[in-house]
Amino acid sequence: MIRVIIADDHHLVRQGLIALLEAAGDIDVIGEAANGDEAVALVESLQPEVVVMDVSMPRLDGRQATERIKALNCPTEIVILSMHADVMLVKQLLQCGVRGYLLKRSVSDELLLAIRSACRGEVYLSPAISNSVMSLLMAPPGAEQPDSVADLLTPREREVLQLIAEGHTNNAIADILTISAKTVEKHRANVMSKLEVNDLPTLIRKAIKHGLIFVEP
Repeated sequence: MIRVIIADDHHLVRQGLIALLEAAGDIDVIGEAANGDEAVALVESLQPEVVVMDVSMPRLDGRQATERIKALNCPTEIVILSMHADVMLVKQLLQCGVRGYLLKRSVSDELLLAIRSACRGEVYLSPAISNSVMSLLMAPPGAEQPDSVADLLTPREREVLQLIAEGHTNNAIADILTISAKTVEKHRANVMSKLEVNDLPTLIRKAIKHGLIFVEP
């Protein structure tokens, strides 16, 4: 049996995925998470073969959770299930080590294929985006614009930025990340300085534009 964890902040989505996967016969859903933090904790404790994860989640988004999971050096593979079809986002996640990327609007037997492919160490991309992604990955050096904005922020600064975008106060962010409010304020100031913005609405718009945070459409 392939042991799987589902990570998505929508309860009904999780239940639908669980029903689909458990009907397959060779997949056992051993846990579910409603945010990125929970996903990382479950992977660390349960060591599943695969985690199926959304990109847009609170606490840690899918990319941040992927980075945390990969840092655990556990044998878990990651399949992303998302509404976002942005090719640069897919490339970033592949570079982080995900083994699959599927669009929610087309998920069905594709998810089963992706999970089984991940267990074999293979990459599965939703057909709706695979050609565009392969064209980008095979482009000659210099043909694409480096995503310098995404490289400006540290993982912790991206976590703080995501929580700011979700509407959390500095004190709430401090509690979530178990750091001081003063440290949160420092990260917040660093983020605004690096992104060259002076107000929160501009910060959020720029962060969304450059794929630094993810929000449901």
